[in-house]
Amino acid sequence: MIDIRQVTKFFDKKKVLAKLDLKINKGETFVIIGRSGCGKSVLLKHIIGILKPDSGEIMIDGRNITTMSERDLNTLRLRFGMLFQGAALFDSLTVGENVAFGLIEHQSLGKEQIYTLVKEKLALVGLESIEDLMPSELSGGMKKRVGLARAIAMNPELILYDEPTTGVDPIMADAINNLILDLHSKLSVTSIAVTHDMRSAYRIADRIGMLYQGKIIEIGTPDEIKNTKNPVVRQFITGSAHGPIAGHT
Repeated sequence: MIDIRQVTKFFDKKKVLAKLDLKINKGETFVIIGRSGCGKSVLLKHIIGILKPDSGEIMIDGRNITTMSERDLNTLRLRFGMLFQGAALFDSLTVGENVAFGLIEHQSLGKEQIYTLVKEKLALVGLESIEDLMPSELSGGMKKRVGLARAIAMNPELILYDEPTTGVDPIMADAINNLILDLHSKLSVTSIAVTHDMRSAYRIADRIGMLYQGKIIEIGTPDEIKNTKNPVVRQFITGSAHGPIAGHT
């Protein structure tokens, strides 16, 4: 479904992505791991077309999105759902209005249809009868789940998760992991998650790839990554201060 070829991205003089290659299969959950600041979120933003590479190309279903017009990109993005790191809810809108935002903007549905869809999506993430609450009234875990309901509101084919378990306690993190697995099963979507939470990565991934110094240096199943012989990957997954990864990404 996604074929990233030789993608390079600089910010000023810092090379964040360095001739990166990656293929993600339709229907799988692919998790990208790596240290904070290594470029995981930058890679996600390239996949959704928010950022363009300095060189290389990104193919989605055989179409090169790096050369697409903004109009065509906007049409393509309707097939994507994204859960942002901080949930990114609109503070001035109710929960229901947040979930309905994309439906109102991009689909010609009546109020009753939208209300029904909002209730349905909130129920899918385990939240009911909270449509009239404001984001300020929600816990961190509830905000994440509302963000997820908004991400799936338009029945996307591809869901992107940016640090889905950051900022919540371990019990809520496990609930979010279960939710990601449940939605993957019910909606038959392709999912890409970026995280440095290895417990989450092992739990939800079909395959895991590690981003280091601008490249994907290893890809494998959770079991293959757990048993890796690569010293960089091993240091990261064990959280050791000693190894080839110094105090830089």
